Amino acid sequence: MPVKIKNRHRLKTRDIRKIQDELRSIFNSEFFSDKSSIETGDIEETTMIFVDGEPCFMYHEGKIIFTLHGINKFKPKEHFVVVDMGAVKFVTSGADVMAPGIVDADENIVEDDQVWICDEKHHKPLAIGIAIMTGEQMIKEKNGKAVKTIHYVGDTLWNNVAKSL
Repeated sequence: MPVKIKNRHRLKTRDIRKIQDELRSIFNSEFFSDKSSIETGDIEETTMIFVDGEPCFMYHEGKIIFTLHGINKFKPKEHFVVVDMGAVKFVTSGADVMAPGIVDADENIVEDDQVWICDEKHHKPLAIGIAIMTGEQMIKEKNGKAVKTIHYVGDTLWNNVAKSL
């Protein structure tokens, strides 16, 4: 049964530009144009941003962050964290990412940046999180939590978004 999207409405050009500016400041990339259809809507407790009908971004603690659907659509080249195959089952169960499981990361990551986590073999996006340490530390450290996971494959948001499409 599809999930109901509440309060769905199209954004004005000035609001679209604000979103573009925020994303450009984080990722140094353009993900959509002024001509794209940009809407917001609520799925359960989460406010989503739909780009041409697809749920590509969401708000988390007042910041715009990617959804896994957005990562798959736009394939950003920055803010990535690569985990070994042994960490995949934990990440896709919602566990935070621990430094020992990280094999690579964008060295430009700073604390509190949003990051996307992928596996080392296929580079498939597994989760979205917030960095607890820098990208350089993630690669070098052998202990501690590196990323706080906020959205992952198989969570309720992932499942509800898939049902709403």
